[in-house]
Amino acid sequence: VQLVESGGGLVQPGGSLRLSCAASGIIFSINRMGWYRQAPGKERELVAHIDSIGITNYADSVKGRFTISRDNAKNTVYLQMSSLEPEDTAVYYCNAPMTGSWGQGIQVTVSS
Repeated sequence: VQLVESGGGLVQPGGSLRLSCAASGIIFSINRMGWYRQAPGKERELVAHIDSIGITNYADSVKGRFTISRDNAKNTVYLQMSSLEPEDTAVYYCNAPMTGSWGQGIQVTVSS
């Protein structure tokens, strides 16, 4: 199983970014997929997940600002992040919980 994140970087407060996670080695369409993040000195936390039929769940801190989606034809899960705040700065990880697999992580920095 391989999960590869892309799309991170530096953005100003109030800006937007879209993260992508391309999956291989799994039957993507039946898997729940998730995004987690870990800020310096803090524990890894759930940001959002989406199940096989598109039902989503979000951390309270990102509700209304982040949107998780999936494209089963491309074996890819996305995280659209808007109205970004400095508190969103973290390494973001893609996760396929049924397989126990994690991506390598990608840095998102929100700073002016």
